[in-house]
Amino acid sequence: MFPALLAAVSAAPAPASKVTTLPFTVPPNLQFDTTPHSWLATHAGWLTHTFASLFVLSGILLVVLLALQTTKQEGLSGTLGGRVESATRRLGLDQQIARVTQTVAIAFVVLATVISLSGI
Repeated sequence: MFPALLAAVSAAPAPASKVTTLPFTVPPNLQFDTTPHSWLATHAGWLTHTFASLFVLSGILLVVLLALQTTKQEGLSGTLGGRVESATRRLGLDQQIARVTQTVAIAFVVLATVISLSGI
């Protein structure tokens, strides 16, 4: 059964390839809309770039600070890969890192809000 089907399929002529055209034409000098869409982007473009840069930097800093946070069971050295506790660690370092992380997280949320409201 299958050899007869294979012979019938191979004996059939191949369909002619058709070139299809698009129903519309694309202009050769296609340009994108690069005009600013908000008042802030129109009148203070440098400020929008500053907000965006600060947002990216605060995001990277937040990731680094969260990676430095210690767990309850392990110390700072346990977070960085080792299990040996450091005897020379300053008291209050964990609280200082937590306070800086909290400040960076608040700045990250505020910058995200400003960027979303400004329409950039």
